Amino acid sequence: MQVQAKPGLKLIAILEAMKGLLSFTVALGLHLLAGKDLQQWAESLVLHAHLNPAHHLPGVFIEAMGRFPQGNVQWFMLGALAYTIIRWVEAYGLWKGLRWTEWLALIGCVIYVPFEVYGLIHHPGIIGAVILIVNFLIIAYIARTLQAKPEFAIES
Repeated sequence: MQVQAKPGLKLIAILEAMKGLLSFTVALGLHLLAGKDLQQWAESLVLHAHLNPAHHLPGVFIEAMGRFPQGNVQWFMLGALAYTIIRWVEAYGLWKGLRWTEWLALIGCVIYVPFEVYGLIHHPGIIGAVILIVNFLIIAYIARTLQAKPEFAIES
């Protein structure tokens, strides 16, 4: 018996797949940057974008890239790849209506709430508020979906 995924779960699956794609892009970028002088690369990027390196944000970016430990690039890349795999597995399972991936999605959303609240308290802004609200909506939707399903639904 195939369990049919609700349209809301499919929408969440698309969101998770997009997060996985973004994470994969980060992993690929980190792979390409491994072994390079990150500060020099950041300066080239800022100049290529026709930004003034003396301004605050470009300067912060260049300085941060200069302080980034070169030996950690591969670890960050592997972490981004692991995150990508988790997001894509979750997206596939949500799309197919697999109950265990609904639990994975619920736990994954709940884990971020304290960090989002902390970020909103210390750096209030519309983007942080929207992210927190969307996260709460996803949590409520998945929790309600899990409650509505029979405990021992047959999945395939």
